[in-house]
Amino acid sequence: MAKKTIDQVDVQGKTVLMRVDFNVPLDSQQAITDDRRIRMALPSIQSVLDRGGRLILISHLGRPKGDGNDGKFSLAPVAKRLEEFLGREVVFATETVGSEAESKAANLSAGGVLVLENLRFHPGEKAGDADFAGKLAGLADVYCNDAFGTCHRKDASMFAVPQAMQGKPKVVGHLVGKEVQYLTDAISQPRRPFIAILGGAKVSDKIKVIENLLGVCDYVLIGGAMAYTFSLASGGQVGKSLVEPDCVDLAKQLMERGGDKLQLPIDTHCGDDFSSDCKKQVVAAGQIPEGWEGLDIGPETAEKYASLISAAKTVVWNGPMGVFEMPPFDEGTKRVAQAVADSDSISIIGGGDSAAAVEQLGFAQQVSHVSTGGGASLAMLEGQRFAAVDLLDEA
Repeated sequence: MAKKTIDQVDVQGKTVLMRVDFNVPLDSQQAITDDRRIRMALPSIQSVLDRGGRLILISHLGRPKGDGNDGKFSLAPVAKRLEEFLGREVVFATETVGSEAESKAANLSAGGVLVLENLRFHPGEKAGDADFAGKLAGLADVYCNDAFGTCHRKDASMFAVPQAMQGKPKVVGHLVGKEVQYLTDAISQPRRPFIAILGGAKVSDKIKVIENLLGVCDYVLIGGAMAYTFSLASGGQVGKSLVEPDCVDLAKQLMERGGDKLQLPIDTHCGDDFSSDCKKQVVAAGQIPEGWEGLDIGPETAEKYASLISAAKTVVWNGPMGVFEMPPFDEGTKRVAQAVADSDSISIIGGGDSAAAVEQLGFAQQVSHVSTGGGASLAMLEGQRFAAVDLLDEA
């Protein structure tokens, strides 16, 4: 699945249309509160500019509804922040397609950068509209996909635009290239033992991931609130823990299929309320008293999981082990994160809450790869192919 990268294309004197993920959080004053996604796009951006290319950047931001309040989703603040990072002018167009966008694109000189307004301001983006895609495609000589977080979608900018650029180079940026390499290699050619760590609230969100990974992993370690659905399926007591009663039969099937591969918690850290200052106790898995709820894996489970992780050669982790943002129910996630950081495995953190936990706990620099797309990384771990990536040029 190796794809040609932006570095392998001659961009001198050419215009590159780069789909980036600038879906950054903004406060009520439209100030950017976390610019990590902008920073992570800089290597691909710089690759074009350093080699004399012209660059048009396109992205979505938030979920505009077309109800007159969409100004808060403008990419204008992103263009300003990018200008600070690059130390050069970044032109901003107040539309995605149209005469202003076309004029500003045509006036770009070598090393020039243009950011178009939020793709989702135009209904053609979510609709995958061919006419809208054709107008975007007509602005450039090269297409580059560096937005892994939306690679599992068929939005116009991801799929119809590269389709419309037949005969022109269609490549991946640094981020997407790295994501595809790590996630596909981890599944198709893992160094063993291969361990998957899956947390989060719902079994239903991760059914296909669990099913797929049981077929390729040596162990799948379960944590987070979804562990209580497995506990219920085993006849255990779960108190007022978050469970999915309608997934009990499914959990039973996964346990039967997984056997010893599917590792479930052996103890649980509970509270009598969802707060840091609640009463707390550690009980054996499946013995949570009435009026109490499981909020983290217990210390014995954390040590058991850490021991398995220490021997691993490949680790994929998606989802925290407990309520990591609420001490002391972050202890299980901390212990697992420490074990992953200390191991000599190829370690891939699958975006979303697990990426946030690893960042927050200070382990991001000690793992091999932190994914930029929670939903996309989950889809790839399910074994899905991405049409938006498949149609790009092979290396």
